[in-house]
Amino acid sequence: MILYFDCFDSPIGALTVAGNDHGIAHILFAQNRHAARDREFWQHRPAAVAEARQQLLQFLSGQRTEFTLPLAPQGTPFQLRVWQALATIPYGHTRSYRELATALGQPTATRAVGAANGRNPLPIVLPCHRVVGSNGALTGFSGGLEVKQALLQLETGHAPFALA
Repeated sequence: MILYFDCFDSPIGALTVAGNDHGIAHILFAQNRHAARDREFWQHRPAAVAEARQQLLQFLSGQRTEFTLPLAPQGTPFQLRVWQALATIPYGHTRSYRELATALGQPTATRAVGAANGRNPLPIVLPCHRVVGSNGALTGFSGGLEVKQALLQLETGHAPFALA
């Protein structure tokens, strides 16, 4: 499947956004734990993802607290359920992996929720940065823990970005 993409600088470093006629499928940091597949079918077409770029930059500058983008993530049925649950975590709040698993009706699936969270193809928009350990500790994030911390600080109004 052909995806259209654009790469751009942001306060948290370079971001790549890719999508198709159905919606945004990927948001990638400069360094990712899990690479997007089928990149050979991606075509550089900034206009096709301009709205996603604009909304991300607005969010990162504190001008937006939610996204109104059509989304087209690809994953297993369980992953899709986890990613949908991420979208219910309010701006400025966090949930633990256990709380997320319980909300999905699978309280013993904490590790599976963590694995699905780690494969989230739309970080920031589907806010996996808002998921923390049971003790409130920051845990893995595809953009790195420094970026996760910066995103959480942005959402609680504590600090502007000093990254990138």
